[in-house]
Amino acid sequence: MPQLPLITGADPARSLDALFVNAPLRDYGQRPRTNDYTLPVLGMAYIATYAQQAGFNVGVLDAEAHGLGIMETAKLVNAAAPRWAAMNLLAPTYEMSARIAAALDPDIALMVGGHHAKAMPARILADPRMANLRALVLGEGELRVAALLEDEQRRRELPGVVWRDRLLGTQATGIPDDKKLSAQMLGPDINALPYVNRAFLPQDPYQAAPTETDRRLAVSRNTALLQHAARAGHTEANIVGSRGCPYNCTFCGAAVSANPDLLIRVRGPENIIGELDMLHDEYGVTAFRFVDDLFLGVGRVIDEQMEAFTRHKIGERYVWDATGRINVLDRISDQELDRLVANGLREVALGIESGSNRILKAMDKRINAEMTERVARRLVEHGIGVKGYFILGFPGESHDDLEATVRHIHNLWRIADSAPGDVRASVFEFRPYPGTPVWQTLTAAGHDPDTLLAYGDVDLTEDGADESMRQRDEFNFSVGIQFGDVPLTKVRSTLATLTREQHERNQATQETAA
Repeated sequence: MPQLPLITGADPARSLDALFVNAPLRDYGQRPRTNDYTLPVLGMAYIATYAQQAGFNVGVLDAEAHGLGIMETAKLVNAAAPRWAAMNLLAPTYEMSARIAAALDPDIALMVGGHHAKAMPARILADPRMANLRALVLGEGELRVAALLEDEQRRRELPGVVWRDRLLGTQATGIPDDKKLSAQMLGPDINALPYVNRAFLPQDPYQAAPTETDRRLAVSRNTALLQHAARAGHTEANIVGSRGCPYNCTFCGAAVSANPDLLIRVRGPENIIGELDMLHDEYGVTAFRFVDDLFLGVGRVIDEQMEAFTRHKIGERYVWDATGRINVLDRISDQELDRLVANGLREVALGIESGSNRILKAMDKRINAEMTERVARRLVEHGIGVKGYFILGFPGESHDDLEATVRHIHNLWRIADSAPGDVRASVFEFRPYPGTPVWQTLTAAGHDPDTLLAYGDVDLTEDGADESMRQRDEFNFSVGIQFGDVPLTKVRSTLATLTREQHERNQATQETAA
């Protein structure tokens, strides 16, 4: 294999069995990226790690992390000449992936997976740009990808693998002989999977600069670890603690109704702690971010994990961030919050989404604005930061609903101003994803799927905000449709205002700390 420095994790002395390609969010050959950090492709790295341990020579080309353009990405894949190229398909970046696939040498077999592949397999198989697609893998891919690398003909016996018969032009599906083996293939034991080989991830672990949350924690908790982090930051890594989500938020690709075949599983606490310690020993990591759909989402699981974290004195050695569920956190006691703090919880990412109870009900969030403010107040008073995600322009949203969300965000900021914990607001324009409950609602109401899939960039510069204020390029997309009563110009000006206000809060706290 030729020396290709942007391909990570592969053995350059051997021919490449598979190259896992993460398409760029935009064509950076046309417009260079503004930001230099993106979330690592942990799902892809899990599959690559499993394949590597099965004896295959595999690598990852993270075009988003490297800010590559479409043609540059395709040229790198062709130069590497793998037997297989594998891509994770997401609806907003499908066009990027399809254009890369169309530019690949015909001798390279293509396999795909991901949310978009699962939601629209027939459409993808019919796309002429995917002419060399030999396997579309529905759901979790570790075991089935390794089987395909062993022998392409095994696709006939693999569950959840589809392809287009070249002679008949029809869709073909693998038919497993062993039902027990089939279940294991579709939902592998996540405690038996190897820890992710971080050699596949060009930006993880990474050195993070001190944040306002770190500075506040240094004051409120006053440990040597936090004092050092407030000055120099942490070496951080992302980690997955569970798979699947039991909730059905209508806009979310992880909604349970969109994934009826997905068995919800949580890694055992000893398995998780083993990976934390491994990352610390090998890379010096002292801060972790749980990026699964919902790490702090079930009370009994929180209790089980925290019992083990206490026993292993995790809070004395590390800090960590996690996704959480507002209605679950609303039910836990102050004593349980104290235990989360003692075990190193630094920040919780919450899907707050709206300040309008009417819209929250339409989203099937099972929360209300009063509950969110109550939970946020308790968290920040305990010194736990909150990162809140918000959606503007949801179907049916009125001017009053939009204003309720703006007031809600300002209320949360005011709550944080007098507490040891911080509140950060991350605001996005609504965009529909295929397979989600709201997608079904919109298409049933007459919206054309082609129009709903026409994702484009959200440009906020005319309204006084730019990409550098957003910190990352991820998910700043729009399909250009007004779904509620509020015109898109108003949605975007509000989005820009809130983004700018959050940026100014960040800048003010940094200047105060300096």
